[in-house]
Amino acid sequence: MEALRSWSLSGPPHDERGLPTAQRPARHLGPSWAVRYWDEGRRTVKGLCWGCDRLHWERDGHASPPHPVDITVEGEFKYGPLRSDGFGDFLPDDPAAALDLSDGLVAGLYGWARSIDDTLDLDVRDREEGRYDAEWDRLFRQGSAPAQQLADELGPSRTVTYKGLAHGGPAAVTSVIVRPWRPRANLR
Repeated sequence: MEALRSWSLSGPPHDERGLPTAQRPARHLGPSWAVRYWDEGRRTVKGLCWGCDRLHWERDGHASPPHPVDITVEGEFKYGPLRSDGFGDFLPDDPAAALDLSDGLVAGLYGWARSIDDTLDLDVRDREEGRYDAEWDRLFRQGSAPAQQLADELGPSRTVTYKGLAHGGPAAVTSVIVRPWRPRANLR
């Protein structure tokens, strides 16, 4: 917000920093808020898209969210670890999803998905009942940390649900909605 305030106080003529500066709050606020951009040169107002970095004449220029809003983290053999209705499964660095995640989180989600693939390959190869149960339990527990980090990085504009391992894994849960971390108020 400081960048936006600084830019707006700089007085006309405003430079090319205006649009990217205004896009930051649009991305942070998400699809439930309307952020408008006044183009002084064309003397028009356009809506800033929270996900695609384009200007639209209407508040929702896509008619439906172009990017996943409600995201599920779920580990499944040979599938991306993220899913969303109407968007399917996808990888954390998929440019169409417009998530803009940290490199560490992207690597963590890829590693978690790869471990699921490797463990299932071993489980199918060895066909020994219960041999990999401890590893499945570990992978289930391990997946909740990147789900929480995903919620923290995405902020309040999207919801994140952690579903664990697909097809009921040994430690299945129905779902856990993960909220972005917020500091607790001091209630003294």
